[in-house]
Parts: sequence; structure tokens; C-alpha cells
Amino acid sequence: MHFLSPLLEKYLADHSENEPELLQRLTRETHLKVIQPRMITGHFQGRVLSLLSKIIGPKAILEIGTYTGYSALCLAEGLQRQGTLHTIDINEELYDIQRKYFDASDYGSQIVQHTGDALNIIPTLDTVFDLVFIDAEKVSYDHYFEACLKKCRPGSIILSDNVLWSGKVVEPLNPKDKATKVLLDYNRKLKEDPRVETVLLPIRDGLTLSRVL
Repeated sequence: MHFLSPLLEKYLADHSENEPELLQRLTRETHLKVIQPRMITGHFQGRVLSLLSKIIGPKAILEIGTYTGYSALCLAEGLQRQGTLHTIDINEELYDIQRKYFDASDYGSQIVQHTGDALNIIPTLDTVFDLVFIDAEKVSYDHYFEACLKKCRPGSIILSDNVLWSGKVVEPLNPKDKATKVLLDYNRKLKEDPRVETVLLPIRDGLTLSRVL
């Protein structure tokens, strides 16, 4: 489902900050070499992540779901000078392309890659995170959220991507569609959870912004 027409999407991009040249190159390489290139964050949402990170000014960022590294690079733009971004992905085959672009950026020394199951890795990180971006396996979103919440402080921001799930969240539920059911429950939980205040933004495939109380 397209929430906006291609013409409006182009207008949004044309009237937002320009996409950095390094990220344009990463987008091209992702489409040429990687399966499911539509998973890449993209220009408009990437500039949203960048600006949010710059507003927050985080010392520590956690990302769950690196893919080829586009969103990590956007989030890193707001890091404090001595800040660190930890990014986790289960697909070890993407490690080299991630590192290639991280090292080509101004933030290479600040980005730490982890390969494996995020639910095993997060508890090992001895860090309090100011900003979290969840963009991995949808059926585990609630588990990711709970694991991240333990590593956050009051005022930390948790972003959850793809929460509109191509519009399936407002369509009749297929009983066999576990991902949509999980996202419906997750969206309801974030709305009702007294530990956070939440707003769901209609950005691309849905981006939830939750502030830890």
C-alpha cells in the first residue's frame, strides 16, 4: 500500500534536506547487490532520523536491524563527539558492506557492529542509551522493546519502524499473518504503556516515537 502518491513523495523529498552523496552511493550498491533493497531506509525517512538524532544529541544510540547501514549513518549524524552507536544485525553477509560505508563516513570510529541475535546481545551492552531505533524482525518487536527499555533512562527516545505494515494494520486480519497480529498488539501496547508516551507518525511505513518516562 502506498500512503502517498509518488508525486507527493517526490515533493516531500524535494523540500527536505538533500540526501548526502555517500548515502546515494550506498542506495545504488544496495539495489545492485543486496536482496530486498526496498528495505533500505531511503532519503526522506533518513533525513527524519538524522534530524531527530540532531535534536536529541545522543551520547549513545542502539539500532536493532542494520541492513546495509543507511539508517545507522543517518542516526550517527546527531551523535555527540565522543558518542557511540551500537548496531545489531543477524545477517553476517551484510557486515562488509556496512563497514565499507561506515568507514567512508565521518562516524566510522563511533559505530560498533554486532552480528547475531539482538535479544542475546542487548543484555551484554553496558550502556545507557539515549536513542533506540527498532527495525528488525517484526514478530520480536515486543521483546526488543522490553530489552531496550532496560537500557534506557527517563527521556530516552525509542523509535519503532514499519508499524503500519503496508496498511495491513487497518485491514481484516488474516489469522495466519503473525507479523501483523504482533504489530497490532505492539501498537496498542505502546499507546497504553504507562512507562512511555507515544505518537505514531505516518512516515513511510509508519514510525512510532516513544519517550521513556
